[in-house]
Parts: sequence; C-alpha cells; structure tokens
Amino acid sequence: MKPVVRSLLETDLYKFTMWQALMHMHPNASGEYEFKCRNTPAYPLAELKEEVERELDHLCTLMFTEDEVSYMRSLRFIKSDFADFLTLFRFQRKFIHVETDGPHLRIRACGPIVHVMGFEIFVLYIVNELYFRRFDQQAAIGEARKRLDQKIAEFRAFDQEPKKVNPFEFFDFGVRRRFSGDWHEEVVATLARELPQFFKGTSNVYLAKKFNLVPIGTMAHEYMQAFQSFDVRLRDFQKKALEDWVQEYRGDLGTALTDVVGMDAFLRDFDLYFAKLFDGLRHDSGDPVAWGEKAIAHYARLRIDARTKRLVFSDALTVPKALSLYRHFADRVMTGFGIGTKLTNDTQYDPLNIVMKLTRCNGQPVAKLSDSPGKGFSTDETFIAYLRQVFDQHI
Repeated sequence: MKPVVRSLLETDLYKFTMWQALMHMHPNASGEYEFKCRNTPAYPLAELKEEVERELDHLCTLMFTEDEVSYMRSLRFIKSDFADFLTLFRFQRKFIHVETDGPHLRIRACGPIVHVMGFEIFVLYIVNELYFRRFDQQAAIGEARKRLDQKIAEFRAFDQEPKKVNPFEFFDFGVRRRFSGDWHEEVVATLARELPQFFKGTSNVYLAKKFNLVPIGTMAHEYMQAFQSFDVRLRDFQKKALEDWVQEYRGDLGTALTDVVGMDAFLRDFDLYFAKLFDGLRHDSGDPVAWGEKAIAHYARLRIDARTKRLVFSDALTVPKALSLYRHFADRVMTGFGIGTKLTNDTQYDPLNIVMKLTRCNGQPVAKLSDSPGKGFSTDETFIAYLRQVFDQHI
C-alpha cells in the first residue's frame, strides 16, 4: 500500500501560522500531545498499531521540497527565517510514541513545541485512512460521490434565492478526518470546478498549492492553551496570546478563536483594542446562533459596526446547517463556513471522532473549556477546576 502522507505541506494552514508565532515568541517551549478517540469504532483501533508505526516511520523521512518552501515564502505572512527553518525541518521519530491499551490506540508526542506540534494533523489522517482502508472502498467512494452531488445540487438551489447583503462563502476544513487523501483531492477539485462562486479555499496547504486556491486558517486551541503555561498570570493568558498574535502578523490572519475557556470569558478579554485589530471570530463549539448573537451584541457595545467584521463557523457543519446560519446572519455581518468531515468523509460508514490535543506545556497542565459538553480536553482535573474558577466558567 502506498504511504498515507504525500507531502509535509499536506496539513492545515493554521499549523504553520501557529508554528511560526510560537517559534518566534516562545522557541524554548515544550509540549505533550495525546491522541483520543471520542466514539466507538467499528473495530479496535489497537489493531492499527503496526501500520501506524510504519506510517510514522515514513513521515519522519520526509522533508519540504524546494518548490514547497518557495510556495510558503509566497504567502505574505510567512517570514523568511521560518521558511529557512522549513528547508531544514524533519520530524524526529524519538518524539512520538505509539502504544495500545486493550482495544485503544495510544499515541503521544512529547518534546520541543517546534518539533512536536506538527504531528497532530498527520497522525489524525494517518489513523483515519488506515482505518477506512479495511472497508469496501468502491462502495464507500460510490456513496461519497452521490452525496457530494447532492450537496452541489443543494448549493445550486440555494443560488436561486434572493441575495443577502454579504455573499455566501465556504471552505474545506476536512483534512484531519478525511476518508482518504485521494478522495479529499477529488472533493476539492470537484468543488473548485462546480461551485467557484461559493467555494473559496481549503485549509489543506498541499491542495491549495496544487489547485491554486486560497489556503485558509489562523489559529487553533493549542496556540491559546500554550499561553496558560507561559510567564503570564493565568487570568491574562488569552490577552497575551492575542497580543502576541497581533505583534507577529501585524493585521494578517485576523480571525480569533473564542472557545478555549468559553465565549463569555473570551468576550470579557476581547476589548475595543482587540475588536478593532482582529477582522472577526471563529466559532467551534456551543450553539452557533447564540454565539453569533453574542458576538454582534459585543461589537455593538463597543460601537463597532458588525458589518465590517466576519464570523467564521466551523463546528460540525453540514451544508443545510451552514446555509441556515448564513440566512440568519448574512445581512448583519460577513460570514464564512469551514466544513470538514461532511465534505471529506461522508459515506455510509460512520466517521471516527478522533483528536490529538495539547495536554501539557512546559511541564504544566493546559486545558480547553469548550462551550459544548464533551469537547473540552485535559488530563488534569485539578487544573480544570482551577481554570473554571479563574474564568467563572460553569459548563
């Protein structure tokens, strides 16, 4: 079987943007990432251990090509020293370990942040592709194509509706839980060809380069969480993370993630200064309508015209859900929709709900307090309780 990973460029854009920011601001940070499956797979993931080990061995032989680094340099927010670093970078096998615990697969990456943070996306789509290789490929792709055709038909029907103030735009956010690399590529190529008026980019940097699309992404939870361990008062970690981002990107990549300790706690830190500097916000947990209304109300309190800002929705989106949210908000604020699993792994087989999250940084526990029960992640209940107390978060 051909290796799962085709290129080190085939990961989410925000891995590179967070990587660069942390390399510049906190180059000595260390971190621990842990893999977890949140649902029950059709067969024990422990059975994949040897195959995962082999794929990780392959991953650690890869380097960025000269052409790939040149592409990264072409992105105006990528600094020359970071691009130089990529020319030398290679994953180190000693920093990632695979074990089994009964039926469960345990994967843990531990080491310098600049060496281990990149493992996450590769691990997730390696496990996904290996898992789904055991299913009927022809039947799955046949069903996936049928469902993709249905989505395209939904968008074309939607295109006949009266226009809103702001256009509908959606992006592919499906690399981590895709059925396979080949299917992901077919999905992106099909959407770019059939729906250019709506499909505006992909988080997959490899496919963005290949199909001349806009690579999409700014920050993820791990970036904000890391600041819980840095030399700043815990109560101020969000403000410090946002400030460092502003200093690194000077106006680029201006979409802030809101649910590391919940939307209410985020908005208490997202004052006039940040609200003016950031272009918008990204939703990733909790009721999306309630979240969007809170965001618009917050801008109103700050006397900022919400019509100049963008709300990006990315939590378990389907096409009908994205269109419904668009209809609700599009006359009052710019919107964007990152659709993941329902684009790249929508077959008759249930997808895996797998994650690989930062659990410790600089030897200290870090955590995410999601706006959705079950999406939080930490291995230290004492720290979770302390974080809830500090941010008055009671979910």
